[in-house]
Amino acid sequence: MGEPTPDYLMQIAYRPFDIRWTYYTGTSRGFICRPRLEVMRHMKTNNFGLSLTRKIEGSRPFSDTFIFNRPITHHSLSIKEVNIICPLYLYPTDQDLDQTRRINFDPKLYAKLQKLAKHPEHGTPDELAVFDYLYGVLHCPAYRETYAEFLKIDFPRIPWPTSPEEFWDVSAKGIHLRQLHLMDPDSIGATPYPFNGDGDNRIDKPRFDDGKVWINASQYFDAVPAVSWSFYIGGYQPAQKWLKDRKGCALNFTDIKHYQRILKILAETDRIMATISLRSLPTAAQGSETTPEEA
Repeated sequence: MGEPTPDYLMQIAYRPFDIRWTYYTGTSRGFICRPRLEVMRHMKTNNFGLSLTRKIEGSRPFSDTFIFNRPITHHSLSIKEVNIICPLYLYPTDQDLDQTRRINFDPKLYAKLQKLAKHPEHGTPDELAVFDYLYGVLHCPAYRETYAEFLKIDFPRIPWPTSPEEFWDVSAKGIHLRQLHLMDPDSIGATPYPFNGDGDNRIDKPRFDDGKVWINASQYFDAVPAVSWSFYIGGYQPAQKWLKDRKGCALNFTDIKHYQRILKILAETDRIMATISLRSLPTAAQGSETTPEEA
């Protein structure tokens, strides 16, 4: 592995809303056995990517999409499935003559989508607006339900927008989700889940009961929506997983604030998802025997 160097100390996205430090070597073998530098090097710079799984094991429904702005682990999104990340931008190596970063979209599909979405007020969408449209579609409850069986066995396919108005409406919802999931403080806002009770703040047996998330026998987060506790992202329920991974640890002030933000993000995600609709989905008469045309 060579001599240790601070340059290799970096943060990775260990789980949704759970950032950890690691020693990320610049070689193919080292502290991290398979660092996948051919992809992850793009995530070490100013970037974010769409994380997905190709298939889902077991009977759980599709929730396997999330945005990360750091390198991920093999199980950042789910514990059973292979986790994949698609960076928005691709960065050149030192050996490349062209030192500009590239947008990681198929040029023909990107151009077609830009043409379909061109709007008299919003104009032609850039790569961020397109990313947000994709993110919004993948969080549409009707989309997940309509293509539930296909989403278990292959990568998601994205329907073309039926109009510029639909594109920009879904993209606007995707913006909110992206900002929330990257834990932007202004997007999260107030977190009305006070931490109450006397004790040492140590996590013992986390549980949810009547609007309270108990971390031990005497301390709890109050006024928590049930959906925050049960909400799935990939193979995890983040409000539960975050606490369970810290069993036996005492929460400090920063930990408490971070967990309150997680609760707010999950509640807001559920609310926003309920507002996303797609006219391109097949009607009940048509059924869902075909997959959406891939954008």
